[in-house]
Amino acid sequence: MISRRDFLQVSMAASALYGASGFGNWARLAAQQSLTQDQLLQFDTFGNVSLIHVTDIHAQLKPIYFREPEVNIGVGPNKGEVPHVTGADFRKLYGIDDGSPSHYALTYNDFSSLAKGYGKVGGMDRVATVINAIRADRPDAILLDGGDTWHGSMTCHKTAGQDMVNVMNALKPDAMTFHWEFTLGSERVQEIVEGLPFAALGQNIFDAEWDEPAELFKPYQFFERCGVKVAVIGQAFPYMPIANPRWMFPEYSFGIRDEHMQEMVDEVRGMGAELVVCLSHNGFDVDKKMAGIVNGIDVILSGHTHDALPEPVLVGETIIVASGSNGKFVSRVDLDVRDGRMRGFRHKLIPIFSDVITPDAEVAKLIDEQRAPYKAELEEVIGQTDELLYRRGNFNGSWDDLICDALMSEREADIAMSPGVRWGPSLIPGDPITREDIWNVTSMSYGEAYRSEMTGEFIKVILEDVADNIFNPDPYYQQGGDMVRIGGMGYRIDITKPQGERISDMTLLKTGEAIDPSKTYMVAGWASVNEGTEGPQIWDVVESHIRKLGTVTLEPNTSVEVVGA
Repeated sequence: MISRRDFLQVSMAASALYGASGFGNWARLAAQQSLTQDQLLQFDTFGNVSLIHVTDIHAQLKPIYFREPEVNIGVGPNKGEVPHVTGADFRKLYGIDDGSPSHYALTYNDFSSLAKGYGKVGGMDRVATVINAIRADRPDAILLDGGDTWHGSMTCHKTAGQDMVNVMNALKPDAMTFHWEFTLGSERVQEIVEGLPFAALGQNIFDAEWDEPAELFKPYQFFERCGVKVAVIGQAFPYMPIANPRWMFPEYSFGIRDEHMQEMVDEVRGMGAELVVCLSHNGFDVDKKMAGIVNGIDVILSGHTHDALPEPVLVGETIIVASGSNGKFVSRVDLDVRDGRMRGFRHKLIPIFSDVITPDAEVAKLIDEQRAPYKAELEEVIGQTDELLYRRGNFNGSWDDLICDALMSEREADIAMSPGVRWGPSLIPGDPITREDIWNVTSMSYGEAYRSEMTGEFIKVILEDVADNIFNPDPYYQQGGDMVRIGGMGYRIDITKPQGERISDMTLLKTGEAIDPSKTYMVAGWASVNEGTEGPQIWDVVESHIRKLGTVTLEPNTSVEVVGA
């Protein structure tokens, strides 16, 4: 992996690849008042091909707060490597000044106080402004959507993704790939994809019965820009049938399929591709490993793990770009492609500071039209928070602490489980909690809140299984996301141990007693992948709990002891 010291010039095969980042142009501005839209968008146009990348928007049409993770542990070859560097260590690595816009945008420290100064981020009308500005400078720039787009809000759920489809169509992407989109169900996905005015890509989306590439999804799409033949290959989330309910899309199988990826790269190269771009939803560590196995990919636009990196990472001859999530950033990558190969690049991770970037009027109007039928429901205030509510972090987030409390209280359970998903905006202390806020962290097509008896032994099996999905040292066995959140129970985890030996010292918090492997406990949870799960919807459970509380306060969560990080 390239180090930052070597970033501006690196040796690549027999030629030199020159790379530079526009990160420093906004990293050290002292205060929000000094930020301007022109500064955020300033870019020295370079080369002959421009890529624009957005990913993991999770249906967030309006500006939000979004706190980056405090704990993001790397294992195996990725221990201590980006994106597994957070907070002050991240700022030191990239030379970020405390209190600067990039401190607020890229790390978690002092988030609440900085949020009051810098304001919200994102908003697809602001994203549209940035995209339009790039296109004004480079009219034939290629806009690529990394997926997790038609999922994650109340309006997206109620319209079966149509609100996001309408808004994204207005932005005129050139291609997209997929993950949570499939939880709309395969019939709905087919209906939408057949009507898209751009390419739906996934070289690893196969027909499950015949084990052949699925006809609905093209493996790649060609574009010609300034005389350069560009091939964009799609890579959908590989672990769909494991991480999400297989019964919602039984026609399809996925997997990394790096051998097939190599075949696709060789195929497009044989057809004259001078630049090969992988539009990926693998997750960053998986992309790094794939880049070391598959030859001939020039650029990987990485998604799924929600990482935001101000500079690309180089693996062999491949640059990997991470563009964050929730509409918080847009990446621009300019490339110099000559004599059939990439010779150099310039990159900028553009933060979408909502109070600085002027909304695009047409897209703003379209967004309001999508939300209008639900406006009263969305804006109804359910309670207030005295806490910073956030989700990101390997082991817990205060939003999920609140969800677990709701499950135990409303469902009369000893223990609660909340999935370690990474989507969901933040709220700062003093904010009202609206119905929309609750849906933003719970919305999905299988949100039933189950209540089930489980033995202590089975609870440990669940924890061990999820821990291996995150801390297996081989990235190809990692499925992204974070550790399942637990309410009412504490435990110790040694991430250096093999599967089956990581979890110990499981304790029922209300009594202080050790969890008995043979004893049965009442467990409440949500987002089960099992078909036919019954129970109230999680957003209703959480709303009921918050109404009873009025104002949310939470005790610090110290129930997980982590060893080996």
